[in-house]
Amino acid sequence: MHKSAAEAVTSLHDLAAVDLIAGYRAKQFSPSEVLEDVLAHVATWEPHLKALYAFDPDGAREAAKASTARWTGGEPSGALDGVPVTVKDNIATKGVPVPLGAASVKLVPAEKDAPPAARLREAGAIIFAKTTMPDYGMLSSGLSSFHALARNPWDLSKNPGGSSAGAGAAAAAGYGPLHLGTDIGGSVRLPAGWCGLVGLKPSFGRVPIDPAYVGRVAGPMTRTVDDCALMMSVIAKPDRRDGMSLPAEPLNWKGLEKSQRKLRIGLMLDPGVGLPLEKPVREVAVKAAKAFETAGAVVTEVDGILTREMLDGLDNFWRARMWDDLSKLTPAEQAKVLPYIFKWGESGAKLSGVDVIRGFNQTMAIRAAAGKLFCELDYVISPTAPNVNYSAEWASPTNDPMKPFEHIAYTVPWNMSENPAIALNGGFDAKGFPIGVQIVGRRFDDIGVLGMAKAFEGLRGPQRPWPSPPAR
Repeated sequence: MHKSAAEAVTSLHDLAAVDLIAGYRAKQFSPSEVLEDVLAHVATWEPHLKALYAFDPDGAREAAKASTARWTGGEPSGALDGVPVTVKDNIATKGVPVPLGAASVKLVPAEKDAPPAARLREAGAIIFAKTTMPDYGMLSSGLSSFHALARNPWDLSKNPGGSSAGAGAAAAAGYGPLHLGTDIGGSVRLPAGWCGLVGLKPSFGRVPIDPAYVGRVAGPMTRTVDDCALMMSVIAKPDRRDGMSLPAEPLNWKGLEKSQRKLRIGLMLDPGVGLPLEKPVREVAVKAAKAFETAGAVVTEVDGILTREMLDGLDNFWRARMWDDLSKLTPAEQAKVLPYIFKWGESGAKLSGVDVIRGFNQTMAIRAAAGKLFCELDYVISPTAPNVNYSAEWASPTNDPMKPFEHIAYTVPWNMSENPAIALNGGFDAKGFPIGVQIVGRRFDDIGVLGMAKAFEGLRGPQRPWPSPPAR
């Protein structure tokens, strides 16, 4: 272990995945013991958080029993054998319906595991539950017409963010070490920032996904960078079901040591559009940049690359795409959709074909702007989101379906440009609520981005204790 159990935590559910594997190997505890501790912790937290869907403790116990037998015999099946894992609602797992967070979706059991879920299971991970998300993944919120409202364990009156809402809440609350989310505009990184986690949006195609879509990726949500890298070593493998997946590449996911000397880092405090940056968030981002500067990097403040035309164009394109799905539903099914989502998507019906094409073409404009920016820089540091937090009951930080994406200006460019980007905790506000920072790298430099995040963990120092569940 990189830390002994006594040094790091007091409970098995709080151990990092790398420590669990070391503990299994040393026969300090078994997968069955770890799972029972996780399940007991879930039972304490879940009435408050509502983070889980398709929770399967009995199936998990059977899987843990088999894993315990393998470890006892000295023959683990893979890099994650016996590690408890959750998977987001929209990532198919065999035999479980995929509701996409929406009451309007027909519940049909998935025929097979989607690529990242398949890789986790092949590596021996114990998928004991799926996690909640908002309708069709189109909100940065724990609000859903299908799932119960998910809340943030740091403050139950606040939103965990989304659309990987349940994953963020589960990871911060200690539902085991590894959680898999998806991200098309910030849906891994935003909840990671608001929940005090590490959340990686890999380079597009690094983690195969099915169904694939422009800008959409699957990525880890963990408490440590080492666990994030460990999870990537398992899920970043080609799968022919994703025609946009990258070819196999011998990446060293353990080689995260990275010197900061003479690295060219851009500090992006103004993304160019969107909500104003709140003072505590700005202070945390500036402090992070200064830490890298002290370590030898050359830090320069840079302008954002997103324009109003770009953000509104993406909004128009996504509205039309959403209406394409909603228009196929019966009136009864449409009535089940979250009103915020339906109102937003319905407005897409009024757009012309030219409006939609102009909107989609903004993805290429964003890609060109990102390419130009990284001609002169190695990495970019920014806030993850402009605001500290917002109400659990809100659909987004604006709570306005006509202004739904004002908070994603720091995150969405890198989905469209395909750059790897990682969010991790940079500090806390005066009330103890976590504030995320984001580190972005050049396309395909996933190892470098993880190395930067690992270095920042050391520069930042230990973070505050994780939140404790409310008394029953």
